[in-house]
Amino acid sequence: MLKEKVEEALSKVRPHLLADGGNVELIDVSEDGIVKVRLTGACGSCPMSTMTLQYGVKKAIMDTVPEVKDVIAL
Repeated sequence: MLKEKVEEALSKVRPHLLADGGNVELIDVSEDGIVKVRLTGACGSCPMSTMTLQYGVKKAIMDTVPEVKDVIAL
């Protein structure tokens, strides 16, 4: 159930990433609320990927799914 909520949150930011030639892939959601994602496409090699993760992906997930404790990029 937690994984579905995270996927829903990602679906809200995914169009913005796709518009820039990138995407985000959900790798894992642990039982203790740690989400692992991978930025792909243009986002994977972009110098701003840390900002994208912190202020886009992580914020969207944590605002939507309060059970999530952290979001880590692989």
